[in-house]
Amino acid sequence: MTPSVTYERHGNVALVTISNPAIKNALTMDMAQQLADCCERIDRDDTLGAAVIRGDGGTFCSGADTNSWRDSYAEDAVSDRAYAETDQMYGSFVRVGQLRVPTVAAVRGAAVGAGLNLALATDLRIVSRDARLMAGFLRAGIHPGGGFFTILSRLAGREAAAGMGLFSDEIDGDRARELGLAWRSVPDDEVESTALELAGRIAADPLLATRVVRSFRLETSDQRLPWPVALELERGVQLWTQNRRLKRLAAAEHTEAGTS
Repeated sequence: MTPSVTYERHGNVALVTISNPAIKNALTMDMAQQLADCCERIDRDDTLGAAVIRGDGGTFCSGADTNSWRDSYAEDAVSDRAYAETDQMYGSFVRVGQLRVPTVAAVRGAAVGAGLNLALATDLRIVSRDARLMAGFLRAGIHPGGGFFTILSRLAGREAAAGMGLFSDEIDGDRARELGLAWRSVPDDEVESTALELAGRIAADPLLATRVVRSFRLETSDQRLPWPVALELERGVQLWTQNRRLKRLAAAEHTEAGTS
């Protein structure tokens, strides 16, 4: 089977699947480009209100397919080509983090190295209880990449970044939930349905979803806003949604009155 990143639609939710079963869904350069292309497709569709990222065959992603980088690194590991390919791989994860819609990672099996970075790029994670989450970089003899310490510490703090990134500790889904790396840990066969159900809630109103996730990311970024500033940031959007809601209620009441 040719390694691929595919897109399908479930109602107002985009479902993006990482597929390279021969090596536990490790990402090749072509797959990184396909992932970025999926993001472009999602952002062009105003009727989508959320996206779920999953791995094929019960495994999320075992990292980057380093064999596909061997030619780039063979002669010069800091060549222009090596830098460009690293940008392409990690840049696709940044692109996931910048999607205009809320995102959920459905994590089953292993999420290792760059694969863990991909899961951390989303707004929310649903994990199987027996999932295997690990940095994996130092075990392979390389320095963590993709801003690993930054994105992990934002979610779970300095201790988690040290335990997983410095000391190569592996955690399961239940521990990930305890640390704040995941919202729920559920039985393996419930991961994707749970992720889709959560995504479907907010995706039911795509315009509202894109407005809310913008505020969410601004207010929960590493550069935290003062509370009064956050209040002002939210005020205009909240008033817009209140007006929108009241108009819908009025329209529904008018329709009901006309049929009675």
